[in-house]
Amino acid sequence: MKFSNVVIESYGYALSDDIMTSDALEKRLAPLYEKLKLPEGRLELMTGIKARRTWPLGTRPSDLSTQAANQLFLKSKIKKEEVDLLIHSSVCRDFLEPATASVVHANLELSRKAMIFDLSNACLGVINAIVVAGNMIENGQIKTALIVSGENGGPLLESTIEELLSNPSIDRKNIKKYIANLTIGSAATAILLTHKSLSTESPKILGGAVETDSSANHLCRGDGNTHSLVMETDSEELLKYGVALAKTTWAALKENLSWTNETPDLVLTHQVGTAHEKLSFDSLELTHKKTFKTYPFLGNTGSSALPITLMMAAEDNVLKKGDKVALLGIGSGLSSIMLGVEW
Repeated sequence: MKFSNVVIESYGYALSDDIMTSDALEKRLAPLYEKLKLPEGRLELMTGIKARRTWPLGTRPSDLSTQAANQLFLKSKIKKEEVDLLIHSSVCRDFLEPATASVVHANLELSRKAMIFDLSNACLGVINAIVVAGNMIENGQIKTALIVSGENGGPLLESTIEELLSNPSIDRKNIKKYIANLTIGSAATAILLTHKSLSTESPKILGGAVETDSSANHLCRGDGNTHSLVMETDSEELLKYGVALAKTTWAALKENLSWTNETPDLVLTHQVGTAHEKLSFDSLELTHKKTFKTYPFLGNTGSSALPITLMMAAEDNVLKKGDKVALLGIGSGLSSIMLGVEW
């Protein structure tokens, strides 16, 4: 997969002011910790996550995506009426039907000519949407695409805490399938892709690689309730399958873009936690490369994790013009999409 004409014209994000620390979360789980004789600080020690954000219960993903998009348009040279395509790409949605993109379209008052749809692929949603929209730009079908994601981990956190405190069968073994839920955070992101002719100095999407191992689709599953998601994850097996898939996807990206392990100036992984990050860098032989992380203070923000990490790295002046960035995306299912960006 290669792109010659696709650039990131602008981007924006939104965060809640409500912070839930891992310490505060463990205090709510104190009865369970006492029952199972779990040490305080276990969650942060295992994951490297000190805190995550939450929006109030009842907050709609469309409102979050709209907030991020409005931040984007404050600095974009492209006007809202010029958007050809809107993709809502988060795990969280307002409802199953109609598309949450329809609510965002109405909120932003986009053109009637803009195509809209939801794209759902777990934590890969935004990266997946970049590939779909990028191909449409590359093939001359559209010139502009707005990709949004509104992830609110609050309902999952609350449902998990309630389950852990009320289910008498929880023990030191079966609690493991709920640990991933406690790492989930909240964030909203928006990215505007355009044809390079509309924004000649913007960061370029160079292309990348896509691979899927659907034999692992059972390792992380949610129940489909858009307002009170319950999710169970075999984190150890998911990590094992994920790293194996990452190896072949990274090899394919290097072949497609004529890269080596020395090419990227910055390598960003999906923001799951310390174990995932370390194993990914070790397995891909990228431990010597510079990275940037948001999971310590945002947790795993699903499909917004990679894009918000890229945005914050840019804000912190970690990137300079011409730098090559590797975006190492992976999502339950399992799918992996890795992209190369030239800043």
